[in-house]
Amino acid sequence: MVQYSEVQDGRAGASPAAISAHYDLSEEFFRLWIGADLIYSCALFDGTQDLAEAQRRKLDYHIAAAGAAGANSVLDVGCGWGALLNRLVEHADVKRAVGLTLSPSQARWVERTARPGVEVRYEHWRDHVPARRYDAIISIGAFEHFVHRGLDSASKLAVYRDFFAFCDRALVSRGRLSLQTIAYGLTPRDVDPFIFERIFPESELPLIWEPIVAADGKFELIALRNDREHYFRTLRIWERNLNAHRDEAVAIVGEEVFTDFRRYLRDSAAGFQSGLACLLRMAFAKSS
Repeated sequence: MVQYSEVQDGRAGASPAAISAHYDLSEEFFRLWIGADLIYSCALFDGTQDLAEAQRRKLDYHIAAAGAAGANSVLDVGCGWGALLNRLVEHADVKRAVGLTLSPSQARWVERTARPGVEVRYEHWRDHVPARRYDAIISIGAFEHFVHRGLDSASKLAVYRDFFAFCDRALVSRGRLSLQTIAYGLTPRDVDPFIFERIFPESELPLIWEPIVAADGKFELIALRNDREHYFRTLRIWERNLNAHRDEAVAIVGEEVFTDFRRYLRDSAAGFQSGLACLLRMAFAKSS
């Protein structure tokens, strides 16, 4: 069963309604262009040209970075449609993988497709109180939703520090966190607000240094990659897939949503190509 907690609005990041407006559009719509595994984040193309294989390599990269293989329990903050959760229990010998999401349809999808050992909760990370500490935490593509546009840097850092404090409380001694997030590579004032107004409402990117500063005192940064070229490639493939399935996509979500998503994919790819946006893969170890 999906475990539901009361999720409070009025926080610094995207509300459940804002998350639902994007991620609850339709699984079939997303499957048309991100792929059958429903992995909706930057792939890792090291040594492969195939998107599905590159997505699996991304999952395995984070599992290794978090030291999660063979763990008793692992937390996935922002678990999407559950690809990482299933990968953890099927291929990394993890006994219990717990996912948090603010998307009701994602939670239901994970429940329907979960392998033994997978649990999903409709719950904000602020509200999650583990029965016992996790051996590892992985978060891929959720950090972008933790604050909303318009917050000053001090307020953003306060939210990010709260997240790292949560991870510190939730992890065993010397436990690891593997984090993937888009960040600004150049000045945010150069960004077209279209994506934040039409695609990802109530969300905002960190500056490239903010996660590192926010983790200070709780975690040691032990690995960092900027894979913006990998996201450029991922987005171009997604756009080609969406265009190839135009009629099916329009039948599912309508012409306006199709057009908005095509523009979002194209504009985002240009942002990663130019360096306006970057893709951070960061591994942290608890300081104690």
